[in-house]
Amino acid sequence: MATSQLRSFGGSTNGQHRPQVPDMPQAKIKSVEYFRVKPRWLFVKICDDQGFHGWGEATLEGHTKAVEGALDEIIDRIVGYEADDIEHIWQTIWRLGFYRGGPVFMSALSGIDIALWDLKGRRLNVPVYQLLGGKVRNKVQVYAWIGGDTFQDIEGAAKARIAQGLKCVKMNATGPVNWLDSPAVLDATIERLKIVKGLGLDAGLDFHGRLHKPMAKQLARALEPYRPLFIEEPLLVEHGEALQQLAGATTVPIAFGERLYTRWDVKRFLADATVDILQPDIAHAGGISETRRIAALAEAYDVAIAPHCPLGPVALAASMQVALCTPNFVIQEMSLGMHYNVEAGKEDLNTYLVDPAVFAIRDGYVDALRGPGLGIEIDEAVVRRIAQSTGHWQCKEFYGPDGSIREW
Repeated sequence: MATSQLRSFGGSTNGQHRPQVPDMPQAKIKSVEYFRVKPRWLFVKICDDQGFHGWGEATLEGHTKAVEGALDEIIDRIVGYEADDIEHIWQTIWRLGFYRGGPVFMSALSGIDIALWDLKGRRLNVPVYQLLGGKVRNKVQVYAWIGGDTFQDIEGAAKARIAQGLKCVKMNATGPVNWLDSPAVLDATIERLKIVKGLGLDAGLDFHGRLHKPMAKQLARALEPYRPLFIEEPLLVEHGEALQQLAGATTVPIAFGERLYTRWDVKRFLADATVDILQPDIAHAGGISETRRIAALAEAYDVAIAPHCPLGPVALAASMQVALCTPNFVIQEMSLGMHYNVEAGKEDLNTYLVDPAVFAIRDGYVDALRGPGLGIEIDEAVVRRIAQSTGHWQCKEFYGPDGSIREW
């Protein structure tokens, strides 16, 4: 085995030589598999030729078939590559396919990237955050979703989250909204927020891009006295100029980013001072590698990071690894008990974990994941069993009273 020569530049060694550390043998990617599992997730497993493995997540809600096709294409290319060369593999997938970006391609790339970081951490027996410079915090503040069609439902859901140890939630701000709608829509949103705030919870309001300009500016102004933690996707990111106008017209922090997939997508909103809280989704935005770069870019513009993650345990663990070593991180979404999970069956965030205690919530926080790689252990037998009977989850459809399509 080849070893390098060590030289001392200045100072005395007292006749002692530093010990030479032999190079670790290079591990090559041996196999890549993916598993479609309930409720709507897509896991990726990469094995190397030395017996190590890593898990990734390439979930793109409602578009699993497309991502699977993209993964098939990527897998053919990267088998045989050195598994440690994560950045080289990322750049190979990104640059040498000529066409790049977008949710399908980037979700497939995300699954590969996350799995490679997990594998490398396992090989070196350290958490991923140690490979990214070490942690800057010991625990991660989290929030989860609450649903509810009536005010009573909202109150019950909020109380259940308090019982789980949460201090903050995210909630639907409205039902389906027309381009110009009744002022009663504004009143209902305020009442929903007041219920949750009255229980002592902070709340972010998620609009899903459902609003259009005539309603967005009214609602943002009406919400100001009630101080939501943020308003998420008040307008679609396609309307950058409208988002910029809205940002200048309200004091409520504006959050978005789940439908931005690269640092190049993000940079215009940072330069235009449009976004206050950036929400990249690690399963859509190029994995750990690109999410880390997006966070650093946001820090340069004094913008906070709150990773989007209504997804599975692999995506959550990967998001937490980035959160633990990112100075401008503020809060992490988690899907525990989310309505999408409950509606689909009994499978939830902890179903695929050997030890669900890793995501235990204490006083609004989850402790740092200390295990190697992503810090979680996936129960592969459960994954393989459930994958055998999992179909393709389709996005929900929303229509107005006149039969026209409303935004999801």
